[in-house]
Amino acid sequence: MELKMLRNLIILCFFSLPIITILPYQAFASSRGVSLPHEFRGGAPLAGACSAAISVHGYKCQEFEVTTDDGYILSVQRIPEGRGGGGGGPNRPPVLLQHGVLVDGMTWVMNSPEESLAMILADNGFDVWISNIRGTRFSRRHLLLDPSNPEYWNWTWDDLVTHDLPSVIELVFKQTGQKVHYVGHSMGTLIALASFSQGKQVDKVKSAVLLSPIAYLSHMTTALGVLTARAFVGEITTIFGLAEFNPKEEPVANFLKAMCASSGIDCYDLMTAVTGKNCCLNASTVELFLKNEPQSTATKNLVHLAQTVRDGTLSKYDYGNANFNMLHYGQSKPPVYDLAKIPHDLPIFISYGGQDSLADVKDVATLLDSLKLHDVEKLHVQYIKDFAHADFIMGVTAKDIVYNQIIAFFRNPQETADEIYSATWTMKLM
Repeated sequence: MELKMLRNLIILCFFSLPIITILPYQAFASSRGVSLPHEFRGGAPLAGACSAAISVHGYKCQEFEVTTDDGYILSVQRIPEGRGGGGGGPNRPPVLLQHGVLVDGMTWVMNSPEESLAMILADNGFDVWISNIRGTRFSRRHLLLDPSNPEYWNWTWDDLVTHDLPSVIELVFKQTGQKVHYVGHSMGTLIALASFSQGKQVDKVKSAVLLSPIAYLSHMTTALGVLTARAFVGEITTIFGLAEFNPKEEPVANFLKAMCASSGIDCYDLMTAVTGKNCCLNASTVELFLKNEPQSTATKNLVHLAQTVRDGTLSKYDYGNANFNMLHYGQSKPPVYDLAKIPHDLPIFISYGGQDSLADVKDVATLLDSLKLHDVEKLHVQYIKDFAHADFIMGVTAKDIVYNQIIAFFRNPQETADEIYSATWTMKLM
């Protein structure tokens, strides 16, 4: 029973808030100079997602590093083609996959090749890139700071918008010479929307797919999620005394157990309690997930996400004091990310589920309302009645329901618009 509790607590952390083939020498640009794939740098090579989950299925895979302008060294994986060199000719369109909070890029490759988005895209002629944000297992390095130093964890998703996302997109853009198709899940949608609203990266992005978007979180229907968010808005850093939020370590696990005990909420089925009733998960995939996730994040980052729940707005981190905010932003309140300023001609595909307790349909409606001036033929919305939060990245039916639509959208956005957009928009806003 204790083991089951621990396993479900790990699942909560994920959802509460995706043989290396040696290619020729290639230097690639980073925001702090030139780096090389792992196999060519000095020292022992760093094992990554390539060897763990991709090359074993017969795909070429390459490990890259890119250094952000604030010194974080990020791991990026590339699947340049389908199995056996198939899936299209040269100059394949690049696609960047961006995971959510408390997980890493492995979430995109946990199912079989026939069910994992990264490998499905590669087999369909795309050049696939997988990002791993700062603090996750493959991206725990810095030019000056060690993860044991609290200063390493002094960041929120604002910093992912400002530093991580631009660095990774620039890497892909320079390596391929092409604009990038972007796919984000959960927090991966949040940082993209915030960036686009500031007019950043849009010159290098060809289109964006947003799965289970969480730009707004005010209508979460999970009691435990709301309770946890309230705790993080409070003196959470004082409670823990920890800059790193690592669900695998005892202080965080004890906190989560205490939350369950005090709330009276059944914590033995937290995946359903927090994410909603996922319809289509394979038990073996969940087992593999539990072996790989969750990953660490900054406690400050979770506080920032909790502020979104509390305030109902999408804004930069609130330092909780008008003077501190003035010091950081030149104003007493944090600046708001105005999603209406996203370029109206940027092709966007949004897919969300009727059973998702995090990306609740009311919050997605708020997102859609903020995009009401978007060019109609450029905004595509898919509503899946039975899907919850995890189904979009680990569901065994996601290929037929979602991924085939994504591929069609990438190849010809206009042809998917009338079929998906009009029916869904009318249904959710009537």
